[in-house]
Amino acid sequence: MKATDEERAEAVKKIQAWWRGTQVRQKLLQMVLKVWIIQNWWWRMLARQLEKRRQYALEAYREQEWAAVRLPSWVRMWRIHQRYWRVLNAARMIQTCWRWYIYHTRGFVKGFFRVTSNMLQTELEIVYGPEACKVRECIPLSIKE
Repeated sequence: MKATDEERAEAVKKIQAWWRGTQVRQKLLQMVLKVWIIQNWWWRMLARQLEKRRQYALEAYREQEWAAVRLPSWVRMWRIHQRYWRVLNAARMIQTCWRWYIYHTRGFVKGFFRVTSNMLQTELEIVYGPEACKVRECIPLSIKE
């Protein structure tokens, strides 16, 4: 059985069509893989940009929250500081008034003495109320040898 030229030409056309189809499918597969690689890269870039935006938004939110917490804290601290100084000044005023009262209503004694070779010098200041009394005295010492 010998194939005729027409049958042969038909068989050649089928083989060529199969081969061209295989090459086209292979080329399409390569192109699809290249497109997939490019798309994959693009999605990764978009994901990075989205992550950067998310980080920026998170940082902005954190700063706002920090300010919302910190500023009232500073105001409270300032108010407590003011109150502390008011109480401190009131305590100083009370101490001053009390010291003045004690000084003018109660007496106190202060003085000193000095001993020299032949004398005893004393000085006393007695304060009672608004009046003060100072006593100075020199007492000779008799030393017998």
